[in-house]
Amino acid sequence: MISSVAVLAYDGMSTFGLGVTAEIFGCDRSSEGLPSYDYTVTAAVPAVIRTDVGLPITVEAGLDRLSTADLGIVVCWDQTDELPPATVLEALRTITERGGRVLSQCTGAFVLAAAGLLDGRRATTHWKWAGELASRYPSIDVDPRVLYVDDGPVITSAGTAAGIDACLHLVRLEHGTAVANAVARRMVVPPHRDGGQAQYVPVVVDEADSPASLAALHQWALEHLQEPITVDDLAARALMSPRNFARQFTARTGTTPHQWLISQRLARAKELLEHSGGSIEQIATECGLTPPMLRRHFACRYQTTPQAYRRTFSQARG
Repeated sequence: MISSVAVLAYDGMSTFGLGVTAEIFGCDRSSEGLPSYDYTVTAAVPAVIRTDVGLPITVEAGLDRLSTADLGIVVCWDQTDELPPATVLEALRTITERGGRVLSQCTGAFVLAAAGLLDGRRATTHWKWAGELASRYPSIDVDPRVLYVDDGPVITSAGTAAGIDACLHLVRLEHGTAVANAVARRMVVPPHRDGGQAQYVPVVVDEADSPASLAALHQWALEHLQEPITVDDLAARALMSPRNFARQFTARTGTTPHQWLISQRLARAKELLEHSGGSIEQIATECGLTPPMLRRHFACRYQTTPQAYRRTFSQARG
């Protein structure tokens, strides 16, 4: 379980990237029943460090604090052609050797790559620098399409906004869907975007005032998940042909209608497993799945079973 979080700071670091980590891991929300962490900003040489917009930050903790954290975070590393100090790379390796995790935002993946932590792994970074990462480190399976990649003790994410998704994904792994959703609500951000969603989609705003709009369709589907909804059903409700609907849906959301439906059904199943005492059969039915389908999707997406997930995260124990 993650209890301590350390962020690597350096001159020119992303103000937004640092803010993301502070908002998710640095705010004490224990009074709301949410987890709190021992959060620290560290540097190779503790000093006053200026961010990318010139904001001065006094960093008092050194790499000893980074190397002993349960989670080490590297935000954007703008000088991708420069290697970080060897002491930084060693501190990051020490985290994983001790059984901890490391997470990068955007070009922070170049730092993890330089430390050898991405060798033989699948990873991502901002689409603009994905080609450079793959060229410089051919042993990494770089996927430029996705929001984030979770591979063992290493999580890499695309642009800094995708860092929100990656951090919430980690909170979800540690504490369950309900806690991650509560943190997301406090931040007023979407509670869950799958890592496999596209980094860039050409249309991102729904015309919610139209009855046939994608936003209205999403809401209708969420209210009828227990029903046997098909992609053809969604297309008909959107007044489109199935082919045109699938094309427009993917262009707007970065995922297919079928995958989106599965994701929403599984998200609902996790909430029920955490909060209700219903049987697996009852939960599967309420989510529009059969019990074998529920178990299969859980195994594929989460490498666990519904029963094991409930044992870990259930808040409905007697």
